[in-house]
Parts: sequence; structure tokens; C-alpha cells
Amino acid sequence: MATESESMLQLAVEAFQSKNFDLAADIYECQLAGLGDPGSRQELMVKRADALAFGGKFTEAFDVYRQASEIGRLRPGHLINLVEYLSDSISRQDGERRGAESREAVAAGCVPASCATTGCGYEGFSCRICLSFLFEPVTLPCGHCFCKKCLEREVKEKERPVMCKECRDSSRVADVQSYRVNVVLSNLLAKWFPIPHQAGQLRREGNGLYAERKMEAALEKYNQAILIAPLDHILFSNRSQIHSSLKHYEKALRDAEMACRLMPHWSKGHVRKAQALVSLGRTEEALREYLVSLSIEPDCRLAKTEAHKLLSDLLAPVTDQVPEHISDYSSISSFRAHIKNSINTPSQTFSPSMLSSEFSLAFTLPAPDKLEGCDIKGQGKLEVSRMDHRFILKRKRRSTEEVEDGGQEKSDDRKRSKSEPAEVTDSLNCAGVGDILDPTDLECSLCMRLFYEPVTTPCGHTFCLQCLERCLDHNPKCPLCKEELSEYLVQRQYCKTVLMENLISKYLPSELIERQKIHQEEMAEFSNLNKNVPIFVCTMAFPTVPCPLHIFEPCYRLMIRRCMETGTNCFGMCLTDNLKGFAEYGCLLEIRDVKFFSDGRSVVDTIGRRRFKVIQHRERDGYNTADIEYLEDVKVEGVAQRELQSLHDTVYDQALVWLNSLKTEQKERIEGHFGPMPGKDSVLQTSPNGPSWCWWLLAVLPLEGRAQLPFLALTSLKDRLSGIRKVLLFMAHSKHR
Repeated sequence: MATESESMLQLAVEAFQSKNFDLAADIYECQLAGLGDPGSRQELMVKRADALAFGGKFTEAFDVYRQASEIGRLRPGHLINLVEYLSDSISRQDGERRGAESREAVAAGCVPASCATTGCGYEGFSCRICLSFLFEPVTLPCGHCFCKKCLEREVKEKERPVMCKECRDSSRVADVQSYRVNVVLSNLLAKWFPIPHQAGQLRREGNGLYAERKMEAALEKYNQAILIAPLDHILFSNRSQIHSSLKHYEKALRDAEMACRLMPHWSKGHVRKAQALVSLGRTEEALREYLVSLSIEPDCRLAKTEAHKLLSDLLAPVTDQVPEHISDYSSISSFRAHIKNSINTPSQTFSPSMLSSEFSLAFTLPAPDKLEGCDIKGQGKLEVSRMDHRFILKRKRRSTEEVEDGGQEKSDDRKRSKSEPAEVTDSLNCAGVGDILDPTDLECSLCMRLFYEPVTTPCGHTFCLQCLERCLDHNPKCPLCKEELSEYLVQRQYCKTVLMENLISKYLPSELIERQKIHQEEMAEFSNLNKNVPIFVCTMAFPTVPCPLHIFEPCYRLMIRRCMETGTNCFGMCLTDNLKGFAEYGCLLEIRDVKFFSDGRSVVDTIGRRRFKVIQHRERDGYNTADIEYLEDVKVEGVAQRELQSLHDTVYDQALVWLNSLKTEQKERIEGHFGPMPGKDSVLQTSPNGPSWCWWLLAVLPLEGRAQLPFLALTSLKDRLSGIRKVLLFMAHSKHR
């Protein structure tokens, strides 16, 4: 019987997961019929209520939740699905409304398209976490920038690796504490936006005072910050927290509401508002705000935990004992009475929006154009200068609130009217930042030219990608602060700093075009495989034969990287020559793979492709280059072709005899390094280099480089085969002696 019951419960779980909520609810109802254990009954009742809620039968669901709470107080774990259902419902409703309003605002020309999606007036200069001005920007390895404090808070609150809000990458983000402020970008933002930058500094000072429990001093810092940046939602949110700590709950609520109005789709503002509402005993409204927060940010742990607690309190049976953190018990009682009446009225269609007139779970977020006026210490209008927020917000009102010097508000009984739609003018364009932008602000400190493919190191310094790589070839440390970059070096996954690239392309287009032209000319020169071909002077290499290399010299690190950047992945290999520097003949190698080490060394897997003759050689950036011409075997026909075929077969058989005469250890070592001996080609003269087995054999025969080099220069396959036969005969005679 127990087995049958377990099977049915498993079926209910599968039905719920496949969104067949009616079936899941029916199964749980059947299983409840014969169940007497209170704990088990409560678990099944909660699961049945979850299925009913997700199935749209909220009237029945709420009744079952209430019955379950009579058995015992519902724990947060019981309410996970209910909270998810309610927050998803809010998210769907608000998403539809918000999308429609954004499209209307953009179509009407009231709000720039970027602002409609980000909700921030600092187009291109905002943090995707706090949705505010980018203060103390830190660049992650993926190339996206965020406020340093925001990243630290993400780690602390979510207790998991930081995930980039832009590209969702978390694979390469190590300890955020080790990432420092982007020096170039921070200086630029301070220069271009002095007012929000100053407000950010005051905010940082206020946070320090708050951490030291100097509440009044912290409050004063935030008052100063709000005076100069009255549209910064973070300032109001943080000041709300300070007011709560000082037990000024009404002021805390007003600041939290202002934060929500300024940035309706910022999760933390609604959390602040919920906290203030709980302190004032308005728990139903607080629950609504927590659910709104979850609809914006589903993984907000604080909102989820508090929503569970409040729902548990609201669903708990009415008793004479008031929970400690709920000050207004009468509102809870009236709320439950309203629920009961709603359930007992058969003509009503019950929905989340009917829970109460105050506790409206079908909450819709305030629209940005419904922002009400709020004077800050005698300021009649929130006028923001061009150098501050880079847009003008004109607002009309029929009534205002006046604040005395002592901070006490004089209230008049007149109702404030809703403000008219805000007129937002985007001036973050070439007429704004472009007018004050100096191209030298965006110069690489290594090449003293405009940044090209700018990358930022974990220590916060920005360089051109190629400039940084060339420095790291010589020393795995930051060229400016000398911080160790070994781990950064071994990853070799340099991502361009997105914001820096956007700034250059938007405000310095002509300078960027000139910089790109120089780069393209250099790449075109590097990619030419006939003139100025890079030459690695080291050992003998042969067509079709693997040639692994250990690269450690800075000049060759640069050479290998350039070969890969141009896309050719090729360079020449020549034997050293004491008189000329390197031999007259060589082989073009193709890079198949590179493995980097933390000290900058690398192991490069290459394979031979084409033979060449050096026409002229020179030097560039520490390594050799050469103008070359490629060699091909001369083809023969008729009788000469038949003789060549006969010679080829004879020499091939001799090679097999020599190879099989080797000791097992020797043969395994050769095949482990060069692979097995290639077979005969079906058509003898197909390849311009001749049969591949010849080159394999020359690579493994115990000959010095000087003895191998003539074979590379031969363009007659007959002569090459004859030479190989002589070598094999000599080795066979030597073995018999």
C-alpha cells in the first residue's frame, strides 16, 4: 500500500512539473483522504494548495493554505511555491504594462530608447546592478564595467560567484576583492561628470560613518549628496536605511518611496520600502513590496526570506498572541476576515488582486511619468545642470512640500497632483561629452596612441591589447604598477573593455578610423606569406611532418602571436647558419595549437606545409624575416615516370626493412613523436612536395641538419629517392660490420 501511495505522490510531482496542475491537485486530495498524521497532512495540503494556485484556482488554494496553517504554523519552506506564483503574477502583469509604456514613450520622443530599457539618465555611463551613475568602476575579465561596491555587495548578499549582468558570464571572475578600480575610466568620469562623482564620494563617506554607527553624521552626508544629485535613487534608498536606524520610520518610508518613483524597476528600492512598512506595522503593504522586488529580481534572498515570514504570519490562525515584529495586529485580523468573507461569497471570482484593497498582490509598478514632486530643503524644482545628469527634467506641480531647516516638514492638507509627463532631453551625445573630450584622455600609456582594442588588467590599468601582450612577453607584471599578472597571462582570454571601446567609437570616430587604418596596414604586411615572412631560426622542419616547439624568447612570443592575429598561422623554419644567420632553404610551418604557461612560455604544435628558398632576409622587432619563393617538384612523364615509380617502390620497401630492424623501444619513441610512417601515395606526383613518407623518413633518420638540408632543396623526386636509398644502404652496411 505504501508503495502505491509513493507512486501516486511521484505522479503528482511529475504532473506539477509538466504544468498539469489539476491532475496534481486531484491526486493530493485523494491521498489526503486516508492520511491521519498531522505533519504529513500539512505537507500534502500545502502541495495541493500550490497546485490549485498555479492552476488558477486561487480561492480554493487560499482556503487550503489556511486549513494547513491550522495544523501548525507554515514554515518558509511551505510557502516557496506560493511566493513564486505571486511574484510571477506581478512580473507578468507589470512586464506587459511596462513594455507598452516604454514603447509609447520612445515613440513619442519623450524618452531615448536607451533610457527606456535601462531606466537611467546616464546613457552608457551607468551600472547595470544599481542602475545608477557608474562610480568607482571595476572592469571584469569579460570587459563589462560595474561599480566596485555593487560587485562586493553581490558577493556578500548572494554568496556565490559574481555573474556579469551584461553577458551572464561567471566562468572567469575570480575574487572580486582583487579587482581594482579602472584608473582611466574613473578619471574620465570624474572629469566629465563632476557633480554625480562628488555625490558618489559623499555617499562613500556616509557609508563609512554609518558603518561606525555615527548615524547623524552619515545622515548629514546623504543630505548634502541629495542636494547636489536630487534624482539619484540610491541616495534616497540609503538615506531611508539611515532613517530606519534612527527610528524615523515615516521619513524612511518617504525616502524609500522616492527611490521607487525615481527607479521603479530597481529591486532594492522596493525592499527598502517594505522594511519601512514593516517597521510601521503595515505588513500587508510590506508583503506586496517584497513580492514586487522578487518580480524584478527573483533571486533576491532578503526579499524571499521576508516574504516567506510575512506570508506565514498572515496565514497563521488568529490567536491572542501578537508576533513580536508586527505592531498593528488589528490590520492582520481585518485582513483575514476579508479573506474569509471573500472565500465564502460564491458569486465572487477570487484572485490575488482581491486579497484586500491595501494588500493588492496584482500590484502594478508606478510609471516613470507619474513621479511626484519632492522639494529638498527649500529647492522649488529639481533642476539638474548639464554637467550633472546630462538631461533636463521639467516638472510642474500644483502643490509642494516645504522642509524647515530642522528637517521637520510642514504639511498642508492639499493633495499633490500627479506630475505631468517628464520631458527628458538626451544630451549624452557629441555635443555633451564630445565637447569636453580630449583625445589624449584615451591614449595608451605604452604606445602613446589612441587605445586600440583596449583591455583592462585586474589591477585596473588599461592598455592596447597588442601593447600589453608585448610587455607581458618580457615580464608577467603590469607595466605601470608592477603587480603580478601570471594568472591573467595564462588565461590568454583578453576581452576588450566595452565601455572604453564605445566611448572611442562614439566620440572619436575620425581618430578611430585613422587608428584602424594603421592597424590594418600592419596586419596586411604581417599576413603576406611571400614578403617579410617571419622566420624561426632553430631546427630542420619538413613538409607534412609535426614540429613541436617550446617558445620562451620574447621576440618569438611576439612572432607567434602576430601569426595567429593575422589568421595565417604560418611562419618559416630555417636551420641556423654561422655566416648568413640562417640557411638558404626552409619549410613553412602552420600553427595547429598553442598551450600557454603562467610565466609567458608556450608550447606550439606545428606541422610542415611548403618548402621555400630565401631570396632576401632582414630583421623586425627582434626576429628574422625573409622574402621567399616556394619550391615544387618537377613532374615527369612516360618512361621517366615508370622508372620513377619503380625506384619509389624499391626505396619504400628498403625504408620499411630499416624501420622494422629497429628495437621496439626505438620504434615506439619515433612513432610517439612523429606518428606512424605514412603509406604510399596512390598517385605519385600529386603533391608539389612529393610523397609524405619521404619527409617522415628524413625526419627520423639519424642525420645531422646539414645532411638533411640538401634534400629540402631538391626539386627532383628521383634525386631525392636516390639520396635516401644511398643513406639506407650505408646504414645497412654499417649495421652488419
